[in-house]
Amino acid sequence: MSFLLSALATAIQTVVIWYFVGLNVCYLVLNLLALHKLNRTEQRRDLDELPPLFLGLEPPISILVPAYNEALIITTTVRSLLQLNYSEYEILIVNDGSGDGTLEELTREFALQPFPEAFHDVLKTRPVRGVYHSKTHPKIRVIDKENGGKADALNSGINLARYPLFCVVDADSILQRDSLQRVVQPFIEDPATVAAGGTIRIANGCKVESGFLAKPGLPRNYLARFQVIEYLRAFLFGRLGWASLNALMIVSGAFGLFNKDRVVEAGGYRTDSIGEDMELIVRLHRKLKLAGIPYRITFLPDPLCWTEVPEDLKTLKNQRIRWQRGLGESLLNNRQLLFHPKAGAIGWIAFPFLLFFEWLGPVIELTGAAFMVVGFWQGTISYVALGVYLFVSLGLGILLSVNAILLEEISFHLYPSFLHLLILMGFILAESLGYRQLNLVWRLMGIFQFLVGNRAKWGEMKRRGSWT
Repeated sequence: MSFLLSALATAIQTVVIWYFVGLNVCYLVLNLLALHKLNRTEQRRDLDELPPLFLGLEPPISILVPAYNEALIITTTVRSLLQLNYSEYEILIVNDGSGDGTLEELTREFALQPFPEAFHDVLKTRPVRGVYHSKTHPKIRVIDKENGGKADALNSGINLARYPLFCVVDADSILQRDSLQRVVQPFIEDPATVAAGGTIRIANGCKVESGFLAKPGLPRNYLARFQVIEYLRAFLFGRLGWASLNALMIVSGAFGLFNKDRVVEAGGYRTDSIGEDMELIVRLHRKLKLAGIPYRITFLPDPLCWTEVPEDLKTLKNQRIRWQRGLGESLLNNRQLLFHPKAGAIGWIAFPFLLFFEWLGPVIELTGAAFMVVGFWQGTISYVALGVYLFVSLGLGILLSVNAILLEEISFHLYPSFLHLLILMGFILAESLGYRQLNLVWRLMGIFQFLVGNRAKWGEMKRRGSWT
């Protein structure tokens, strides 16, 4: 019996260690792909001082801003959108049944008046109560509708969008003035492009004046600082690496540009999905890849969007549970991609990675951690095995986070203070010893809720608005 227990313990510790080896090898490969992509981006950036090749000839864009109870920050967001350097665009704010005076705030700030506008209801949505035009800013229209959730609000915006490309921007976000000019370039260079995303940075702690980012900074809130590191990791080498394989599985719901016809053909955003942004991208991959239609879904590191992140545990917990549930829904709804003969890198590399390392990751990591600690305490796990486990589970993770900070410093240098870099380095260590494990617990809760079929809820996002 003791022999069998010893063999079982050895097998489990081998599986756990090799899981982390495989995970970090994948991250390392993504890192190398991201470095190559960043090098090409740097070469192109050297040409930025030359006269723009497409200035005035870019395709027009409809900017969609879904808003639910965003009275505190909505006017700051819209003011920032009015300052974008782009030849032709419109701003559609979709008031999704807000009860906090969001519509009244917009009416007061931008002199809205009702406008009887006919539109083709291509995507079915909750009833639209009215459409408003701004008397002072011709670019602005506001759609007032019954509450139906973010996906439903975006579908309403698509129905009323006038232009062939639409850009989704969260109501708590602001763009750099040249963000549209940059994110539209893939659509100009390659007509097969159906979606493009840009880098999301954290607005907490930054200084915003008149709707424009005046000075980047670090949040004072500790939870927000942990998220700075997460976002740098996810965008700088995660999404950039996947995009180089045309296997990007998500374009952030806070900032993404889409071909309207392709999205409508795919059925728009699913209102029964809690992760509507990721689900749409995976569905586009499935429909276009399996139909043999050439397409491109890409990511650009420099079109920046600044957004507010949660600063309290309850809101952050709900967000991470929602993200994990959304991941499960996206994979389940588009499971035909997995190892499909036509799926290419998206079905043979990206999909399995998300399934085994991202979705099942919390189960393996928490179970493995508990097994290693208990086994070491009982004497079935040696010092060597524990040391190897800590190196592959924590050490390599810390190394990848440090590398993300270095990539940001070399490529964009958005945090000019050396003190900022020291603070981030300190939070990398703290993240690995508490915050990461807490995140795993929340993600595990998301898996459980997904499996038992509890109805998904967005929950309330507590806005601080201090950066405005």
